[in-house]
Amino acid sequence: MDIERKNGTTLKGNPFTLIGPEIKVGQKAPEFTALDGSLQPVTLASSKGKTRLLVSVPSLDTPVCDAETRRFNEEASKLSGVEVLVVSVDLPFAQGRFCTTNGIKNVKCLSDHRDTSFGKAYGTLIKELRLLSRAIFVVGADDTVQYVEYVPEVANHPNYDAALNAIKAKAGAAR
Repeated sequence: MDIERKNGTTLKGNPFTLIGPEIKVGQKAPEFTALDGSLQPVTLASSKGKTRLLVSVPSLDTPVCDAETRRFNEEASKLSGVEVLVVSVDLPFAQGRFCTTNGIKNVKCLSDHRDTSFGKAYGTLIKELRLLSRAIFVVGADDTVQYVEYVPEVANHPNYDAALNAIKAKAGAAR
């Protein structure tokens, strides 16, 4: 049975239920399976040994998700040894079109559409909408969660600086 967190997030002030556990700093990052643009499965283990930035967004076709993905794409070009994965329930084909149209080359967009494995594992699946909430996770090369931000209001941006500082600290420590 899935864990449900009532009033786990809001969208324009309306409360929604999140499915899955609330991830905490210091715990082992949960495994997940999502699809890349070639419909191939990607898991946490696919990038083992690297620092990972996992970005959960509702849909790339919304202004905040668009801006967030573009920002992390730009930042990813400056981060060596870091894998940036942007996960949504958008279909892989729509994600591919978004990436091609917007020159997104430094992050991997993954689709959680098939079985919402990521959303359930990381506690970002919005039950009522079958979308992912906005959240950021930094996972070290040792698969330990180093940073977590569940953005309380889905329409708001995450704290980019805090996430990037956590990545730089972890990536720097791994060298």
